[in-house]
Amino acid sequence: MIEDLVSLVEEKTNIRANQIKAVLSLLQEGATIPFIARYRKEMTGNLDEEQIRNIVIIYEYEEKLKKRKEEVLNAISKKDKLTDEIKEKILACKTLSEVEDLYLPYKEKKKTRATTAIANGLEPLADTLLLCKNINVEEEAKKYLNENVKSVEDAINGAKDIIAERFSENALFRQGLRESLGKYGLISTSLKKDAIDEKKVFTLYYEKRIPIKYVEPYQILAINRGENEDILKVKIEFNEEMYLDYVCRKMIKNNTTTEAKYIKEAIEDGYKRLLLPSIEREIRNDLTEKAHDQAINVFSLNLEQLLLTPPLKNRVILGLDPAFRTGCKLAVIDVNGDFIYKDVIYPHEKSVGEIVTDERKEASEHKLVDIVKKFNVELIAIGNGTASRESEEFVASVIKKYHLPCSYVIVSEAGASVYSASKEAKEEFPTLHVEERSAISIARRVMDPLSELIKIDPKSIGVGQYQHDVNQTKLSETLDFVISKVVNSVGVNVNTASIDLLSYVSGLNKKSAKNIVDYRSSKGLIKDRKEIAKIKGIGDKTYEQAIGFLKIYESDNPLDKTFIHPDNYEEVNKLLKDIHYDSTYIGSEEINKALDNYSLENLANKYSLGTYTLSDIIEEIKKPLRDIRDNYPAPVLKSDILHIEDLRIGMELEGTVRSVVDFGAFVDIGLKNDGLIHKSKMSENKINHPLDVVSVGDIVKVYVCDIDLEKNRVGLSLLKI
Repeated sequence: MIEDLVSLVEEKTNIRANQIKAVLSLLQEGATIPFIARYRKEMTGNLDEEQIRNIVIIYEYEEKLKKRKEEVLNAISKKDKLTDEIKEKILACKTLSEVEDLYLPYKEKKKTRATTAIANGLEPLADTLLLCKNINVEEEAKKYLNENVKSVEDAINGAKDIIAERFSENALFRQGLRESLGKYGLISTSLKKDAIDEKKVFTLYYEKRIPIKYVEPYQILAINRGENEDILKVKIEFNEEMYLDYVCRKMIKNNTTTEAKYIKEAIEDGYKRLLLPSIEREIRNDLTEKAHDQAINVFSLNLEQLLLTPPLKNRVILGLDPAFRTGCKLAVIDVNGDFIYKDVIYPHEKSVGEIVTDERKEASEHKLVDIVKKFNVELIAIGNGTASRESEEFVASVIKKYHLPCSYVIVSEAGASVYSASKEAKEEFPTLHVEERSAISIARRVMDPLSELIKIDPKSIGVGQYQHDVNQTKLSETLDFVISKVVNSVGVNVNTASIDLLSYVSGLNKKSAKNIVDYRSSKGLIKDRKEIAKIKGIGDKTYEQAIGFLKIYESDNPLDKTFIHPDNYEEVNKLLKDIHYDSTYIGSEEINKALDNYSLENLANKYSLGTYTLSDIIEEIKKPLRDIRDNYPAPVLKSDILHIEDLRIGMELEGTVRSVVDFGAFVDIGLKNDGLIHKSKMSENKINHPLDVVSVGDIVKVYVCDIDLEKNRVGLSLLKI
């Protein structure tokens, strides 16, 4: 049966069966997805993390489907109602909903009108009506009168209830309605009577009708939220007559008989009371699930790009957490990211509308200048929260006025306050206030975004859409996968990494990560990879899974600074010896030239290494300190400010993509609010999704296409105006 499941996964992924089996086998042995993707390429045929995860998701679904089929077949068999035809239909089901449709007529039910009628002995009457023999229905109904069925009308109504439920549970009719609604149905929204939409958030949906087949995921999420907040009324519209006519033709054997009228009434009742509400719920749930998946996918892609923002290393950075009344908190970090100084300045009004005195503003200027000069600050990182643009204006004016040899950058501070109030932040900086810790976090987000952002719940980072409305379990699982993928793709400096960062390394968890940090705290710097095997909680399997991703820059063995796995050290040293070099030359121009003279296939055969593995090894030998984040756009450093009043239609600007959503992308062009590029302004050709064109962190050239001074909004275009 496992072979059958593998075949199904192969069919849905277009990945070969032997690759799927290899992945499943490795996972069963305790290997992690990052480890398999990097160190078992020969076994999997070079599958990446996304492909491996997709195999796991589809396999688990097929396994769940198989188990449910067995449960349903067993349940129907116990009722002695399992026929070869039913069994064949259930085994042929492709989805769980198809299985449930077929099981519905046999399912144990709570008390319904139909079950009551059956208990009262009216099922034979229902069967008789469906035969359409043109009988006298009222005379026939008299045969079924008893202490529970007092009248002919009660008997006929009971029989109709049974027919209505049978119709509503018929798998063919359920699937027919499901498909018809999907093709021809409309989602209709309207403003609820007496509803108050204070901020006019749902204006677009006060009167809207959208074909179900064309509705966008973000529209579903907006409609759901409006409904949940009791602002919108939502229903599905559909040409019911066509569908009911189809059902009647199928169920009524002879439309001219006396029974036809009663069957039709039963069908209409079953449709409105049972079938339509059930299928409506299914469709709404299905649309919602797809919308959740899309929102989670967009969020995960945005998060991945954000985490891959290149670090601005080897700089002294001043973090500035802006505020009005309480002042701007300042924190300086050195080239290693260590906190060395804190202060506060008051360059703004104490409350909105208050005039700032010249003395107070001048004192703030002098203090900022003194800090920059004293610590040789090269970059000022300004958080983008309250008073951000006012603080940017102040910083820009000081740099210009005093000719300071530094620049500034606007940093998203989403989640900084969450981290600053956390247990981890309190342990690291027990004597500092929340805002002071936040200033440190803002500075570190520029120096090493990955290491700092990893400390924050990804849902608080602010690069998603409707992230609090979606399936939180699925969201957490997906975001954890993204973080793990990025951390292991970048690699970790074992002597500086935090517990949070180490816990995402392949094979490690919070406990083993803490053991590593405790070990280096008590023993000093870890000097080689072998030493990690001695740490408590790092067994053979954990060591195998984690060690290739843990880099030790203090090691005497240059290979310890690379992604080359220790399992391959012996072969690598043989290779280096054969080309007349040793590991001390890795990364040198000489060794790079020497390797270029050798065929990859010949070397792979000689050293019993697969071509995928050897290709990765050679890449590490040539560029041992390469950081994949260097391939991504670096943050835009600035020294001057822009006002919305400075803008003109058609003006060309440079900006940083802050977030991508289904309908467009928000771009920081230096204003208080990010500008929006609607997806219609991204390409001359139709695009499926904004992510096909831009990603979080991209530096883009944009053109101003709309300016709304009243709402302080700017529309942008990637197309020249």
